[in-house]
Amino acid sequence: MPDSPISAPRGGVRIARGASPWLLPTVATAALSLARARKSGRWAAVAVPTTALAAGMLWFFRDPEREITDGRIISPADGVVQSIMPWKDGRTRVAIFMSPLNVHVNRAPLAGTVTSVEHIPGGFVPAFNKESENNERVVWHFDTELGDIEMVQIAGAVARRIVPYLPQGTKVEQGERIGLIRFGSRVDIYLPEGIDVAVEVGQATTAGVTRIDRS
Repeated sequence: MPDSPISAPRGGVRIARGASPWLLPTVATAALSLARARKSGRWAAVAVPTTALAAGMLWFFRDPEREITDGRIISPADGVVQSIMPWKDGRTRVAIFMSPLNVHVNRAPLAGTVTSVEHIPGGFVPAFNKESENNERVVWHFDTELGDIEMVQIAGAVARRIVPYLPQGTKVEQGERIGLIRFGSRVDIYLPEGIDVAVEVGQATTAGVTRIDRS
């Protein structure tokens, strides 16, 4: 299981589970350089970039609380709708591009049971590239009131690790945190046949907040 989230002071933002391998060494280096900078000008020169990098990491791995929106299907990711594509089996794929500035924690689009979590090895081309469909990815299936819902977390050129939080068989609530993609990339969700899409290409989405389907 991934590491536990790092707690934040009351009113603050907690840090995502799965961030520790990147975050802790960076913060430790920044703290050491700041401590030694008091006695050495050379360390002061080191402290500036390491502190900036640590601050950036804290921002990248933030995991804010969300007030979950009512709706049948809600966005699993923060980002921008990259494409909306009818699929051969009647479903509609909504692809959401996540930049390094977005929150990287993904959430369950519906309540249900995780029926499978499959890791598929692949490449690491930029997530906005069509060939990114062959990237490293994790394919989720949820048994929901609308039937089987498929969601895919896709790694990008910078994101080299996807961290699922939940195993197969887990019951999830809508909007519950299910995993992390380090440093952004893409999340695809497949809407069942007969479900109209409420978002459009270029629209910004917020995980747990933006409704994907139309009544």
